[in-house]
Amino acid sequence: MRILATNDDGIEAPGLWAMVHELQGVGDVRVVAPRQEKSGAGTSISLRRPIHVEKAPHPSGVESYAVEGTPGDGVIIAIRALFPGETDLVVSGINRGLNIGSDVYVSGTVGAAMQAYLHGVTALAISVDGYHDVNFSVAAKLAAVLAAKFRDRILPERILLNANLPNVSLAEIGGVEVTSLSKQTYCDTVLRDEGEGDTSYRIVHCEDFGQGGVGSDLWALQIGRISLTRLPDGLPSEPLLHRLQALAPTIHSELHGLT
Repeated sequence: MRILATNDDGIEAPGLWAMVHELQGVGDVRVVAPRQEKSGAGTSISLRRPIHVEKAPHPSGVESYAVEGTPGDGVIIAIRALFPGETDLVVSGINRGLNIGSDVYVSGTVGAAMQAYLHGVTALAISVDGYHDVNFSVAAKLAAVLAAKFRDRILPERILLNANLPNVSLAEIGGVEVTSLSKQTYCDTVLRDEGEGDTSYRIVHCEDFGQGGVGSDLWALQIGRISLTRLPDGLPSEPLLHRLQALAPTIHSELHGLT
């Protein structure tokens, strides 16, 4: 299997390379990621302007490239120009912080995976509920388990899965849930920067998730479980829903088998 790894936290992000390390046990991995952090970029792309791409050697020896653009730019350039016809799966992450509910529409992590999906490539986005002392190891193992399911055609091709994990040890994770998108209320604050010349503003992002309804991505995390959500529709078709639900205990068991 030929796997493209990417993210929105930048090519030097530790979550990306923890994920790459585990994915190498599943297939041939290449990395194309933004040069700098591009959180909140969503599915945006840089139209009609040059996008600089350069090789970014890594001690692991994995072929990797840094892109002076958005996560979506990197994925499109990778699958259309750098490795045309050579990508079976795109895995985006591991993101620091959740990508659930309406946040999936602004997330650069999910946006990169969405661009892969829109261009006909199977995709997976992975995020962890933490910004400090993030436990990337469980999410990295989950990436490998799910990638193997795609490789072995246990999971169908040409779908996009969004995975979110609580920031706990593997022993503390209670299982895997197949979920829908939760609803949330945004409380973004606009701050005005005073200075010479033009006035500038800063948007400070926050959200109030409240209590997630049973079956939502937030609900799964609140009860200490991994959330798997099919995107872009949020709710999978009945056959896929049943397949994912049947696989959930196996995925959880196989995570423990990789410790």
